[in-house]
Amino acid sequence: MKQRLTRELICLRIARELRDGMYVNLGFGMPTMVSNFIPPGEDIILHAENGILNYGETLTLEDDIDDDLVNAGCQPVKLVTGACFFDLATSFGMIRGGHIDITVLGAYQVSEKGDLANWQLPGQKIGGIGGGMELAFGCKRVIVAMEHTTRSNNPRIVRECSFPITARGVVKNIVTDLAYFSVTPEGLVLEETAPGFSPEEIQSLTEPKLLISPELKELEL
Repeated sequence: MKQRLTRELICLRIARELRDGMYVNLGFGMPTMVSNFIPPGEDIILHAENGILNYGETLTLEDDIDDDLVNAGCQPVKLVTGACFFDLATSFGMIRGGHIDITVLGAYQVSEKGDLANWQLPGQKIGGIGGGMELAFGCKRVIVAMEHTTRSNNPRIVRECSFPITARGVVKNIVTDLAYFSVTPEGLVLEETAPGFSPEEIQSLTEPKLLISPELKELEL
């Protein structure tokens, strides 16, 4: 069986999308790991909706941890010089005001039109909605980080979402353990493939018909 990208490599690829001076929100789950791969020398200001602006990588048990300094996923983080704290009203005011350049979110499903489903699985009585809807609508660009298929190898990139929708038409890019995609008005464009995987193999695990970029290349890490 071919080796897919690890969660760390997915986050490394997403970190390459970040540019100096950007304000970036990382959703809980896999996206929080993006903070560990910020390019050296890039001044990326990370925003956590629980009330931190300007933090860095997540910390481990071997580090000097302050239990009160955590990101949206309740992981301890390192503060960057100039970091500040604020209440939830101020935090969500930043999101609703359109001040966040990129948010990276996990997903259960993404449709070919960029519809996002990431807060509730079918059959669950209670979902984990959090700030997902606010981020999906309020941020300038939404990037999804997720595994390409479910554990039973069913596609997570679908024609129409069958799971409860978080927001419609908001996703601009998808990075999975198989590929990098752009969501366009013409359709879902395959831009980069994981090493060792062909476009045909990726199409076989993707429900909508893919458009192949004329500049298709191996995924850059």
